[in-house]
Amino acid sequence: MFGSRPKLPISEDDRLWVENGFARLSRFLGRNRMLQAEVVLPDEAHFPDPYERSIGAAEKMFRRICGYMKVDPRQVDLEVFPDETEELGRMLPYWQGSHSGCAGLYVHPDGENKNMVVALRESQMDDPLALVATMAHELGHVILLGGGLLDPNAKDMEPLTDLLTVFLGFGIFNANCAGRFRQWQDELKQGWSMQHLGYLPQDLYGYALARFAYERNERRPKWLNHLSTNVRSYFRNSIDWLLAEEKRIKAPIG
Repeated sequence: MFGSRPKLPISEDDRLWVENGFARLSRFLGRNRMLQAEVVLPDEAHFPDPYERSIGAAEKMFRRICGYMKVDPRQVDLEVFPDETEELGRMLPYWQGSHSGCAGLYVHPDGENKNMVVALRESQMDDPLALVATMAHELGHVILLGGGLLDPNAKDMEPLTDLLTVFLGFGIFNANCAGRFRQWQDELKQGWSMQHLGYLPQDLYGYALARFAYERNERRPKWLNHLSTNVRSYFRNSIDWLLAEEKRIKAPIG
């Protein structure tokens, strides 16, 4: 109806979790890390190196992401495991949905290994968008767990790590990979699947990105067009709600 107020696309509990999460990340890293973060786009300007689905290309991509997230790549080793590696499959999965298994893994240094390790499934090499999202999430572990900022047993450790990707400018990749419709076909049959990467749903990413933009005084940011249709819709509903509720929530996060 005319004159109706914008409706928040997520629950009040989820909204409060996002805002509390941003506040915690601001305490850990400083609010300016969010305000000054470069929003990384899936374009040649941010990823100019040719990507030929090789380990060498993945390593170049990894170093660029380390730079954007302000992680010293000399302290982190990147490894790629075959999908059938049993040891990797037994770890907590970052990949969830119709394709089960672990897409990424963070390993904390022990007595023998001084460096942290980010490990990726070999099949990730075929999907550069998901590869960036997975690397960003695992480097989030490097920042939060490797830096001793977050208890690895924290109940929301994984979702908060996904939220960190928004906080540090990688939200487009991780939000777009939160739900992706994929069609496939071979010589004998064809079909479709819905793939889900990460721990946050699309609607929550939409609000998180809207709150990120709102805190940075970006009401309709240029990067909005890089979001998938669903996430972009959730973003617009969320930013409209934030602007309508501005007086009630005007206190900045952090």
